Amino acid sequence: MINLIIDASRYLMILLIAIYTYFNFRVFSTKDQWKKNRICRKQNLVMFLIHLLAYIIIWFETKDERILAFYLAQVLFFVIYIFLYRFFYRNVSRLLVNNMCMLLTIGFIMLTRISFDRAMKQFVIVAAAALITWIIPFVIDRVWQLSKIPWVYGIGGIVLLFLVFIAGNSSYGAQLSFGVGGFSFQPSEFVKISYVFFIATMFYRSTSFKTVLLVTGIASLHILILVVSKDLGSALILFVTYVFMLFVATGNWLYLFAGAGGGTLASLLAFQLFGHVRTRVAAWSNPWSDIAGKGYQITQSLFAIGTGGWFGMGLYQGMPRKIPVVEKDFIFAAVSEELGAVFALCLLFICLGCFLQFMMIAGRMQAVFYKLIAFGLGTIYIIQVFLTVGGVTKFIPSTGVTLPLVSYGGSSVLSTFVIFGIIQGLYILKRNEEEEEEYED
Repeated sequence: MINLIIDASRYLMILLIAIYTYFNFRVFSTKDQWKKNRICRKQNLVMFLIHLLAYIIIWFETKDERILAFYLAQVLFFVIYIFLYRFFYRNVSRLLVNNMCMLLTIGFIMLTRISFDRAMKQFVIVAAAALITWIIPFVIDRVWQLSKIPWVYGIGGIVLLFLVFIAGNSSYGAQLSFGVGGFSFQPSEFVKISYVFFIATMFYRSTSFKTVLLVTGIASLHILILVVSKDLGSALILFVTYVFMLFVATGNWLYLFAGAGGGTLASLLAFQLFGHVRTRVAAWSNPWSDIAGKGYQITQSLFAIGTGGWFGMGLYQGMPRKIPVVEKDFIFAAVSEELGAVFALCLLFICLGCFLQFMMIAGRMQAVFYKLIAFGLGTIYIIQVFLTVGGVTKFIPSTGVTLPLVSYGGSSVLSTFVIFGIIQGLYILKRNEEEEEEYED
Protein backbone atom coordinates (compact mmCIF):
# COMPACT_ATOMS: atom_id res chain seq x y z
CA MET A 1 0.00 0.00 0.00
CA ILE A 2 2.82 2.38 0.93
CA ASN A 3 4.60 1.64 -2.36
CA LEU A 4 1.39 2.46 -4.25
CA ILE A 5 1.06 5.78 -2.42
CA ILE A 6 4.70 6.66 -3.12
CA ASP A 7 4.36 5.79 -6.81
CA ALA A 8 1.11 7.73 -7.21
CA SER A 9 2.65 10.74 -5.42
CA ARG A 10 5.56 10.75 -7.85
CA TYR A 11 3.28 11.17 -10.88
CA LEU A 12 1.09 13.67 -9.05
CA MET A 13 4.15 15.81 -8.26
CA ILE A 14 5.07 15.85 -11.95
CA LEU A 15 1.53 16.90 -12.87
CA LEU A 16 1.56 19.64 -10.23
CA ILE A 17 4.95 21.07 -11.29
CA ALA A 18 3.66 21.14 -14.89
CA ILE A 19 0.58 23.08 -13.73
CA TYR A 20 2.77 25.48 -11.74
CA THR A 21 4.97 26.06 -14.80
CA TYR A 22 1.90 26.74 -16.95
CA PHE A 23 0.74 29.35 -14.42
CA ASN A 24 4.26 30.81 -14.47
CA PHE A 25 3.92 31.76 -18.14
CA ARG A 26 0.19 32.43 -17.97
CA VAL A 27 0.97 35.48 -15.81
CA PHE A 28 2.97 37.05 -18.66
CA SER A 29 0.02 36.93 -21.06
CA THR A 30 -2.47 38.33 -18.52
CA LYS A 31 -2.88 42.11 -18.38
CA ASP A 32 -5.42 42.42 -15.59
CA GLN A 33 -3.70 42.70 -12.18
CA TRP A 34 -6.56 40.99 -10.34
CA LYS A 35 -6.29 37.96 -12.65
CA LYS A 36 -2.52 37.89 -12.17
CA ASN A 37 -2.97 37.80 -8.40
CA ARG A 38 -5.50 34.99 -8.75
CA ILE A 39 -3.04 32.94 -10.82
CA CYS A 40 -0.31 33.58 -8.24
CA ARG A 41 -2.58 32.30 -5.47
CA LYS A 42 -3.10 29.11 -7.45
CA GLN A 43 0.68 28.83 -7.79
CA ASN A 44 1.00 29.00 -4.01
CA LEU A 45 -1.51 26.18 -3.58
CA VAL A 46 0.31 23.99 -6.11
CA MET A 47 3.68 24.67 -4.48
CA PHE A 48 2.44 23.68 -1.02
CA LEU A 49 0.89 20.49 -2.45
CA ILE A 50 4.22 19.49 -4.09
CA HIS A 51 5.99 20.24 -0.82
CA LEU A 52 3.52 18.14 1.17
CA LEU A 53 3.63 15.15 -1.19
CA ALA A 54 7.43 15.13 -1.22
CA TYR A 55 7.71 15.15 2.57
CA ILE A 56 5.07 12.44 2.90
CA ILE A 57 7.32 10.25 0.73
CA ILE A 58 10.40 11.25 2.76
CA TRP A 59 8.56 10.36 5.98
CA PHE A 60 7.49 6.96 4.65
CA GLU A 61 11.04 6.20 3.50
CA THR A 62 12.95 7.40 6.56
CA LYS A 63 10.55 7.29 9.53
CA ASP A 64 12.76 10.03 10.95
CA GLU A 65 10.90 11.94 13.67
CA ARG A 66 12.73 15.14 12.78
CA ILE A 67 11.14 15.25 9.33
CA LEU A 68 7.73 16.44 10.55
CA ALA A 69 9.19 19.33 12.56
CA PHE A 70 11.44 20.32 9.66
CA TYR A 71 8.52 20.23 7.22
CA LEU A 72 6.34 22.40 9.49
CA ALA A 73 9.20 24.87 9.97
CA GLN A 74 9.48 25.23 6.19
CA VAL A 75 5.73 25.72 5.75
CA LEU A 76 5.75 28.39 8.46
CA PHE A 77 8.68 30.14 6.81
CA PHE A 78 7.05 30.17 3.35
CA VAL A 79 3.71 31.42 4.71
CA ILE A 80 5.34 34.23 6.67
CA TYR A 81 7.70 35.17 3.84
CA ILE A 82 4.97 35.34 1.19
CA PHE A 83 2.50 37.16 3.45
CA LEU A 84 4.90 39.75 4.85
CA TYR A 85 6.43 40.52 1.44
CA ARG A 86 2.95 41.30 0.09
CA PHE A 87 2.00 43.21 3.26
CA PHE A 88 5.01 45.55 3.37
CA TYR A 89 5.46 45.90 -0.40
CA ARG A 90 2.03 46.40 -1.93
CA ASN A 91 3.32 46.47 -5.52
CA VAL A 92 5.66 43.50 -5.20
CA SER A 93 6.08 41.07 -8.09
CA ARG A 94 4.20 38.10 -6.68
CA LEU A 95 5.46 35.92 -9.52
CA LEU A 96 9.10 36.43 -8.49
CA VAL A 97 8.25 35.73 -4.84
CA ASN A 98 6.44 32.54 -5.84
CA ASN A 99 9.26 31.36 -8.09
CA MET A 100 11.83 31.98 -5.37
CA CYS A 101 9.79 29.89 -2.96
CA MET A 102 9.25 27.15 -5.55
CA LEU A 103 12.97 26.88 -6.28
CA LEU A 104 13.74 26.83 -2.55
CA THR A 105 11.10 24.11 -2.08
CA ILE A 106 12.75 21.89 -4.69
CA GLY A 107 16.12 22.53 -3.08
CA PHE A 108 14.86 21.59 0.39
CA ILE A 109 13.24 18.42 -0.93
CA MET A 110 16.40 17.21 -2.65
CA LEU A 111 18.76 18.25 0.15
CA THR A 112 16.58 16.49 2.75
CA ARG A 113 16.72 13.35 0.63
CA ILE A 114 20.52 13.60 0.16
CA SER A 115 21.62 14.90 3.57
CA PHE A 116 19.24 15.95 6.34
CA ASP A 117 21.97 17.83 8.22
CA ARG A 118 22.83 19.91 5.17
CA ALA A 119 19.15 20.56 4.52
CA MET A 120 18.82 21.90 8.08
CA LYS A 121 21.89 24.09 7.63
CA GLN A 122 20.52 25.36 4.33
CA PHE A 123 17.21 26.22 6.00
CA VAL A 124 18.97 28.33 8.63
CA ILE A 125 20.90 30.14 5.88
CA VAL A 126 17.72 30.75 3.86
CA ALA A 127 15.87 32.14 6.89
CA ALA A 128 18.79 34.44 7.71
CA ALA A 129 19.10 35.54 4.06
CA ALA A 130 15.38 36.36 3.92
CA LEU A 131 15.68 38.47 7.07
CA ILE A 132 18.84 40.27 5.95
CA THR A 133 17.56 41.11 2.46
CA TRP A 134 14.07 42.17 3.56
CA ILE A 135 15.01 45.87 3.46
CA ILE A 136 16.55 45.85 -0.04
CA PRO A 137 13.39 46.78 -2.05
CA PHE A 138 12.79 49.67 0.38
CA VAL A 139 16.36 50.91 -0.15
CA ILE A 140 16.26 50.59 -3.94
CA ASP A 141 12.98 52.50 -4.07
CA ARG A 142 14.41 55.47 -2.16
CA VAL A 143 18.20 55.75 -2.56
CA TRP A 144 19.14 57.26 -5.92
CA GLN A 145 22.62 57.95 -4.50
CA LEU A 146 23.52 54.34 -5.31
CA SER A 147 24.42 55.63 -8.77
CA LYS A 148 26.98 58.11 -7.41
CA ILE A 149 29.64 55.77 -5.98
CA PRO A 150 31.01 53.71 -8.89
CA TRP A 151 34.53 53.35 -7.49
CA VAL A 152 33.23 51.96 -4.22
CA TYR A 153 31.81 49.06 -6.24
CA GLY A 154 34.81 48.70 -8.54
CA ILE A 155 37.65 48.97 -6.01
CA GLY A 156 35.71 47.11 -3.31
CA GLY A 157 35.19 44.13 -5.60
CA ILE A 158 38.85 44.00 -6.58
CA VAL A 159 39.99 44.18 -2.94
CA LEU A 160 37.66 41.34 -1.92
CA LEU A 161 38.81 39.10 -4.75
CA PHE A 162 42.46 39.89 -4.03
CA LEU A 163 42.03 38.99 -0.35
CA VAL A 164 40.60 35.62 -1.37
CA PHE A 165 43.54 35.09 -3.71
CA ILE A 166 46.00 35.87 -0.90
CA ALA A 167 44.37 34.14 2.07
CA GLY A 168 41.35 32.17 0.82
CA ASN A 169 40.67 28.48 1.37
CA SER A 170 41.28 26.14 -1.56
CA SER A 171 38.45 23.95 -2.83
CA TYR A 172 38.88 21.52 -5.74
CA GLY A 173 42.01 23.37 -6.85
CA ALA A 174 40.51 26.88 -6.73
CA GLN A 175 40.79 29.56 -4.05
CA LEU A 176 37.18 30.46 -3.41
CA SER A 177 36.25 31.25 0.18
CA PHE A 178 36.99 32.19 3.76
CA GLY A 179 35.99 29.88 6.61
CA VAL A 180 34.12 31.48 9.54
CA GLY A 181 32.73 29.40 12.44
CA GLY A 182 31.98 26.31 10.38
CA PHE A 183 30.46 28.38 7.56
CA SER A 184 32.26 29.32 4.35
CA PHE A 185 31.98 32.78 2.83
CA GLN A 186 32.56 33.06 -0.93
CA PRO A 187 33.14 36.75 -1.80
CA SER A 188 32.93 36.21 -5.56
CA GLU A 189 29.18 35.59 -5.21
CA PHE A 190 28.74 39.16 -3.92
CA VAL A 191 31.38 40.73 -6.14
CA LYS A 192 29.13 39.73 -9.08
CA ILE A 193 26.57 42.20 -7.75
CA SER A 194 29.04 45.05 -7.04
CA TYR A 195 30.55 44.39 -10.48
CA VAL A 196 27.17 44.96 -12.18
CA PHE A 197 26.62 48.13 -10.14
CA PHE A 198 30.07 49.43 -11.12
CA ILE A 199 29.45 48.88 -14.83
CA ALA A 200 25.94 50.36 -14.61
CA THR A 201 27.10 53.50 -12.79
CA MET A 202 29.96 54.10 -15.23
CA PHE A 203 27.91 53.60 -18.40
CA TYR A 204 25.05 55.61 -16.92
CA ARG A 205 27.45 58.58 -16.82
CA SER A 206 29.07 58.09 -20.21
CA THR A 207 29.56 55.57 -23.00
CA SER A 208 32.49 57.38 -24.61
CA PHE A 209 35.43 55.36 -25.90
CA LYS A 210 37.56 56.62 -23.00
CA THR A 211 34.99 55.38 -20.47
CA VAL A 212 34.69 52.05 -22.26
CA LEU A 213 38.48 51.57 -22.04
CA LEU A 214 38.50 52.47 -18.36
CA VAL A 215 35.62 50.15 -17.45
CA THR A 216 37.10 47.37 -19.58
CA GLY A 217 40.36 47.68 -17.64
CA ILE A 218 38.66 47.42 -14.24
CA ALA A 219 36.44 44.56 -15.43
CA SER A 220 39.51 42.75 -16.80
CA LEU A 221 41.24 43.13 -13.43
CA HIS A 222 38.27 41.45 -11.71
CA ILE A 223 38.40 38.59 -14.21
CA LEU A 224 42.19 38.27 -14.08
CA ILE A 225 42.20 37.84 -10.29
CA LEU A 226 39.52 35.15 -10.58
CA VAL A 227 41.50 33.37 -13.29
CA VAL A 228 44.68 33.43 -11.18
CA SER A 229 42.62 32.12 -8.25
CA LYS A 230 41.41 29.36 -10.64
CA ASP A 231 37.77 30.32 -10.09
CA LEU A 232 37.09 30.08 -13.81
CA GLY A 233 33.33 29.65 -13.48
CA SER A 234 32.94 33.07 -11.84
CA ALA A 235 35.46 34.57 -14.27
CA LEU A 236 33.37 33.35 -17.21
CA ILE A 237 30.17 34.75 -15.69
CA LEU A 238 31.74 38.19 -15.19
CA PHE A 239 33.24 38.23 -18.68
CA VAL A 240 30.00 37.36 -20.50
CA THR A 241 28.02 39.77 -18.31
CA TYR A 242 30.37 42.64 -19.14
CA VAL A 243 30.26 41.98 -22.87
CA PHE A 244 26.45 41.99 -22.92
CA MET A 245 26.15 45.04 -20.64
CA LEU A 246 28.63 46.91 -22.85
CA PHE A 247 26.59 46.04 -25.93
CA VAL A 248 23.29 47.10 -24.33
CA ALA A 249 24.78 50.37 -23.06
CA THR A 250 26.41 51.36 -26.36
CA GLY A 251 24.43 49.48 -29.01
CA ASN A 252 27.74 48.88 -30.81
CA TRP A 253 27.90 45.47 -32.49
CA LEU A 254 31.68 45.79 -32.83
CA TYR A 255 32.06 45.50 -29.06
CA LEU A 256 29.92 42.36 -29.04
CA PHE A 257 31.97 40.66 -31.76
CA ALA A 258 35.24 41.80 -30.18
CA GLY A 259 34.11 40.35 -26.87
CA ALA A 260 33.24 37.03 -28.49
CA GLY A 261 36.63 36.88 -30.18
CA GLY A 262 38.47 37.87 -27.01
CA GLY A 263 36.56 35.25 -25.03
CA THR A 264 37.54 32.56 -27.51
CA LEU A 265 41.22 33.50 -27.31
CA ALA A 266 41.07 33.66 -23.51
CA SER A 267 39.53 30.17 -23.38
CA LEU A 268 42.33 28.77 -25.54
CA LEU A 269 44.92 30.48 -23.34
CA ALA A 270 43.31 29.12 -20.16
CA PHE A 271 43.39 25.62 -21.67
CA GLN A 272 47.13 25.96 -22.26
CA LEU A 273 47.96 27.47 -18.85
CA PHE A 274 45.82 25.54 -16.34
CA GLY A 275 46.02 21.80 -15.85
CA HIS A 276 42.61 21.52 -14.15
CA VAL A 277 41.03 23.21 -17.19
CA ARG A 278 42.57 20.57 -19.46
CA THR A 279 41.32 17.88 -17.06
CA ARG A 280 37.75 19.21 -17.18
CA VAL A 281 37.83 19.54 -20.95
CA ALA A 282 39.16 15.98 -21.29
CA ALA A 283 36.45 14.72 -18.91
CA TRP A 284 33.86 16.56 -20.98
CA SER A 285 35.07 15.45 -24.40
CA ASN A 286 35.41 11.75 -23.56
CA PRO A 287 34.46 10.87 -19.97
CA TRP A 288 34.05 7.19 -20.90
CA SER A 289 37.79 6.77 -21.42
CA ASP A 290 38.43 7.15 -17.68
CA ILE A 291 35.16 6.40 -15.88
CA ALA A 292 36.87 5.55 -12.60
CA GLY A 293 39.01 8.71 -12.69
CA LYS A 294 38.53 12.14 -14.20
CA GLY A 295 35.32 11.13 -15.99
CA TYR A 296 33.64 9.67 -12.89
CA GLN A 297 31.52 12.69 -11.92
CA ILE A 298 30.09 13.42 -15.35
CA THR A 299 29.46 9.75 -16.18
CA GLN A 300 27.60 9.24 -12.91
CA SER A 301 25.56 12.34 -13.70
CA LEU A 302 24.68 11.02 -17.15
CA PHE A 303 23.84 7.58 -15.72
CA ALA A 304 21.51 9.27 -13.20
CA ILE A 305 19.74 11.37 -15.83
CA GLY A 306 19.37 8.39 -18.17
CA THR A 307 18.13 6.10 -15.40
CA GLY A 308 15.52 8.62 -14.28
CA GLY A 309 13.95 8.89 -17.72
CA TRP A 310 10.97 11.16 -18.25
CA PHE A 311 9.15 10.41 -15.00
CA GLY A 312 11.96 9.61 -12.56
CA MET A 313 12.57 6.70 -10.25
CA GLY A 314 10.95 8.36 -7.27
CA LEU A 315 12.46 9.83 -4.11
CA TYR A 316 14.86 7.38 -2.42
CA GLN A 317 14.69 5.03 -5.40
CA GLY A 318 17.81 6.38 -7.13
CA MET A 319 21.46 6.67 -6.10
CA PRO A 320 22.29 10.40 -6.24
CA ARG A 321 25.00 10.08 -3.59
CA LYS A 322 27.17 8.27 -6.13
CA ILE A 323 27.66 11.65 -7.86
CA PRO A 324 30.47 13.66 -6.22
CA VAL A 325 29.36 17.09 -4.90
CA VAL A 326 25.79 16.23 -5.92
CA GLU A 327 24.24 18.65 -3.43
CA LYS A 328 26.08 21.59 -5.05
CA ASP A 329 27.17 21.58 -8.70
CA PHE A 330 25.25 18.44 -9.74
CA ILE A 331 21.92 18.73 -7.93
CA PHE A 332 20.14 18.98 -11.30
CA ALA A 333 21.24 15.40 -12.00
CA ALA A 334 19.68 14.27 -8.69
CA VAL A 335 16.41 16.03 -9.60
CA SER A 336 16.42 14.35 -13.02
CA GLU A 337 17.11 10.89 -11.59
CA GLU A 338 14.48 10.79 -8.85
CA LEU A 339 11.84 13.29 -10.00
CA GLY A 340 12.26 12.80 -13.74
CA ALA A 341 13.19 14.77 -16.85
CA VAL A 342 9.71 16.34 -17.05
CA PHE A 343 10.10 17.73 -13.53
CA ALA A 344 13.66 18.89 -14.32
CA LEU A 345 12.51 20.66 -17.49
CA CYS A 346 9.77 22.42 -15.54
CA LEU A 347 12.45 23.51 -13.07
CA LEU A 348 14.38 25.05 -15.97
CA PHE A 349 11.25 26.78 -17.26
CA ILE A 350 10.71 28.31 -13.82
CA CYS A 351 14.28 29.66 -13.95
CA LEU A 352 13.55 30.96 -17.45
CA GLY A 353 10.42 32.65 -16.11
CA CYS A 354 12.54 34.48 -13.53
CA PHE A 355 14.94 35.60 -16.25
CA LEU A 356 12.09 36.85 -18.46
CA GLN A 357 10.74 38.83 -15.53
CA PHE A 358 14.21 40.37 -15.05
CA MET A 359 14.37 41.36 -18.71
CA MET A 360 10.83 42.76 -18.75
CA ILE A 361 11.68 44.94 -15.76
CA ALA A 362 14.88 46.06 -17.51
CA GLY A 363 12.88 46.96 -20.61
CA ARG A 364 10.35 49.00 -18.63
CA MET A 365 12.88 51.07 -16.67
CA GLN A 366 13.45 54.53 -18.15
CA ALA A 367 16.61 55.38 -16.18
CA VAL A 368 19.65 53.85 -17.88
CA PHE A 369 21.22 53.11 -14.50
CA TYR A 370 18.30 50.95 -13.36
CA LYS A 371 17.91 49.39 -16.81
CA LEU A 372 21.54 48.23 -16.83
CA ILE A 373 21.32 46.89 -13.29
CA ALA A 374 18.27 44.76 -14.09
CA PHE A 375 19.82 43.54 -17.34
CA GLY A 376 23.20 42.78 -15.73
CA LEU A 377 21.76 40.87 -12.77
CA GLY A 378 19.42 38.95 -15.08
CA THR A 379 22.38 38.01 -17.28
CA ILE A 380 24.38 36.78 -14.28
CA TYR A 381 21.42 34.69 -13.12
CA ILE A 382 20.69 32.98 -16.44
CA ILE A 383 24.39 32.36 -17.22
CA GLN A 384 24.73 30.64 -13.85
CA VAL A 385 21.74 28.42 -14.62
CA PHE A 386 23.14 27.64 -18.09
CA LEU A 387 26.61 26.76 -16.78
CA THR A 388 25.20 24.49 -14.07
CA VAL A 389 22.78 22.58 -16.29
CA GLY A 390 25.21 22.55 -19.21
CA GLY A 391 27.93 20.98 -17.07
CA VAL A 392 25.59 18.37 -15.59
CA THR A 393 24.28 17.28 -19.00
CA LYS A 394 27.71 17.31 -20.72
CA PHE A 395 26.65 20.13 -23.00
CA ILE A 396 29.69 22.14 -21.84
CA PRO A 397 32.64 21.34 -19.53
CA SER A 398 31.80 21.53 -15.83
CA THR A 399 32.56 24.95 -14.29
CA GLY A 400 31.76 24.31 -10.62
CA VAL A 401 28.81 26.73 -10.61
CA THR A 402 25.77 26.07 -8.39
CA LEU A 403 22.08 26.22 -9.37
CA PRO A 404 20.65 29.36 -7.69
CA LEU A 405 18.31 28.70 -4.72
CA VAL A 406 18.32 24.95 -5.39
CA SER A 407 21.91 23.89 -4.71
CA TYR A 408 23.47 23.78 -1.27
CA GLY A 409 25.61 26.82 -0.45
CA GLY A 410 25.24 29.77 1.89
CA SER A 411 26.98 32.46 -0.17
CA SER A 412 25.08 31.47 -3.31
CA VAL A 413 21.74 31.58 -1.49
CA LEU A 414 22.40 34.96 0.15
CA SER A 415 23.69 36.58 -3.06
CA THR A 416 20.67 35.27 -4.99
CA PHE A 417 18.34 36.71 -2.34
CA VAL A 418 20.14 40.04 -2.78
CA ILE A 419 19.74 39.88 -6.57
CA PHE A 420 16.02 39.10 -6.34
CA GLY A 421 15.61 41.82 -3.69
CA ILE A 422 17.20 44.41 -5.99
CA ILE A 423 14.97 43.35 -8.89
CA GLN A 424 11.92 43.54 -6.62
CA GLY A 425 12.97 47.05 -5.64
CA LEU A 426 13.14 48.09 -9.29
CA TYR A 427 9.77 46.48 -10.02
CA ILE A 428 8.15 48.25 -7.06
CA LEU A 429 9.76 51.55 -8.08
CA LYS A 430 8.32 51.26 -11.59
CA ARG A 431 4.87 50.20 -10.38
CA ASN A 432 4.75 53.14 -7.96
CA GLU A 433 5.67 55.53 -10.78
CA GLU A 434 2.95 54.09 -13.02
CA GLU A 435 0.35 54.47 -10.24
CA GLU A 436 1.35 58.09 -9.72
CA GLU A 437 1.03 58.79 -13.44
CA GLU A 438 -2.41 57.16 -13.55
CA TYR A 439 -3.51 59.22 -10.52
CA GLU A 440 -2.31 62.47 -12.14
CA ASP A 441 -4.09 61.61 -15.40
